Amino acid sequence: MAQMIEADQHYPARYWHMLEDGGLQCDLCPRDCKLHEGQRGACFVRARVDDRMVLTTYGRSSGFCIDPIEKKPLNHFYPGSSVFSFGTAGCNLACKCCQNWDISKSRDTDRLMDQASPEAIARAARRHGCHSVAFTYNDPVVFLEYALDTADACHDRGLKTVAVTAGYIHAAPRREFFARMDAANVDLKAFSEDFYFKFCSGHLQPVLDTLRYIRHETTCWLEITTLLIPGHNDSAGEIAALAKWVATELGVEVPLHFTAFHPDWKMIDVPPTPPATLSMARRIALGEGLLYVYTGNVHDQEGETTRCPSCRQALVVRDWYEILSYELTPQGNCPNCGASIAGVFGKFGRPFGQKRIPVYMRLQS
Repeated sequence: MAQMIEADQHYPARYWHMLEDGGLQCDLCPRDCKLHEGQRGACFVRARVDDRMVLTTYGRSSGFCIDPIEKKPLNHFYPGSSVFSFGTAGCNLACKCCQNWDISKSRDTDRLMDQASPEAIARAARRHGCHSVAFTYNDPVVFLEYALDTADACHDRGLKTVAVTAGYIHAAPRREFFARMDAANVDLKAFSEDFYFKFCSGHLQPVLDTLRYIRHETTCWLEITTLLIPGHNDSAGEIAALAKWVATELGVEVPLHFTAFHPDWKMIDVPPTPPATLSMARRIALGEGLLYVYTGNVHDQEGETTRCPSCRQALVVRDWYEILSYELTPQGNCPNCGASIAGVFGKFGRPFGQKRIPVYMRLQS
């Protein structure tokens, strides 16, 4: 906590205030970290230097890749398109089930070997023919300043922006952050306060507040992902309660993804999620009235296919991240019955496919 910060890492951070006792409080997320000089917050990338808050990872990344948009996962936001993806290091939650722990839990900022300005990222995304840029791999909330500047550079060049986030953020920064995002996939870890407290060192309510805000107060397209962990958040009752809350509070049109856990980080003694559990969760959520429910991290063509909620025609057939057939009109309508499909669509060309393409961008500005 008391590690001193390098002089070249003093990028001014937003959302903090000084306390009467001389402490500095970070106001970015509900952790409300209180720092003395030279200390870092729980995320490890926001720190106090010379009585101000700085972001220590601005312009530095754990890597850049071109991904299919379905990998985020977003199934209703320009399906088949490619997205330029990057993250930094650190996280403001401490999930024992983290699948990207080597990035999000890293305290070694020297791992951030790729460097690029917001403008360089936007130029590279455009040069590689990407439709959007995703802030992902670790939670973009903790590198908010870098994400916002990059979002502005992307919008200047006609690119869309995507946030892959746990949604653990205070109201004021939430307004600024999601005003710059065109789409978001929010990781709803579970539907119990007990899980968030024991396994994530956080709380459920701020995430629910973020989901409501995105859905009802912004134009940002929203999808939700829940990683089902055997014995911890995969009971039929909890899944039904989660799906009912989404249907009631957000609307039946919001896509919900149930994805498979694999043993990692601090939960290596927990078995992988059986495919049957994902299928059960999907049936329950559909039974609660949700129109678009998907399975992920497994081969399940039916669970990955987008069907018309009116006539049930298969409109986008997927296998993993690959689109096998696409029948939607550019306006997002079913060609069979004319029903409108919730989402953001456009002219469909050749799908990007399921490949990932690493991009090397060291020292670009």
